[in-house]
Amino acid sequence: MAKFKVIVSDPETGTSSIVELEEARAAPLIGKRIGETIEGSIVNLPGHKAQITGGSDKDGFPMRPSVHGGVRRRVLLSMGVGYRPQKEGMRRRKTIRGNVITDEIVQVNMKIVEKPKGAKEAKKTKEKKKEKPQKEAGAEAQPPASKEK
Repeated sequence: MAKFKVIVSDPETGTSSIVELEEARAAPLIGKRIGETIEGSIVNLPGHKAQITGGSDKDGFPMRPSVHGGVRRRVLLSMGVGYRPQKEGMRRRKTIRGNVITDEIVQVNMKIVEKPKGAKEAKKTKEKKKEKPQKEAGAEAQPPASKEK
C-alpha cells in the first residue's frame, strides 16, 4: 500500500510541517490531482482545507501539473517544474511524473488555503500578549550615546 510524506505549508506564517501517512490514512490522497483541495483532517489539521501543489515519486522525479495522468514521461521542457535552463531559449528532454497521485508517489506538497474561523482569533490574541512585554522593554532601554566631533 501507499506511504506518503506530506509537507503542509502555511503561506501566512511561512512555516511548514511534515506528516507521514501510511496504509488507510494515505488512501484518500490516491487519485487526487495537483490543484485539488482536500479536507485538512486527512493531514491532522481538522477544520482546515489544503491544496495539493506538487510532489515527487520514489525515484525523485517531480510531479508536473501539465503532464496528465499518473505516469512517468519524457517531455521536452523549456522552463518550469523539473527544468531550469542555463540560457534563454534552451530546451531539454527531461523525465517528469504526471499530475495524479499514485502509490509510486513518495512526497506530496500542500499549502493551507482555508483556516477555521477560531484559529485566526486565537492567533490575534497571542500577538497582543507578545506586544505588551516588548513595549515595556523598549521604554527601559536607553539609546546609545552619539559621539560628537
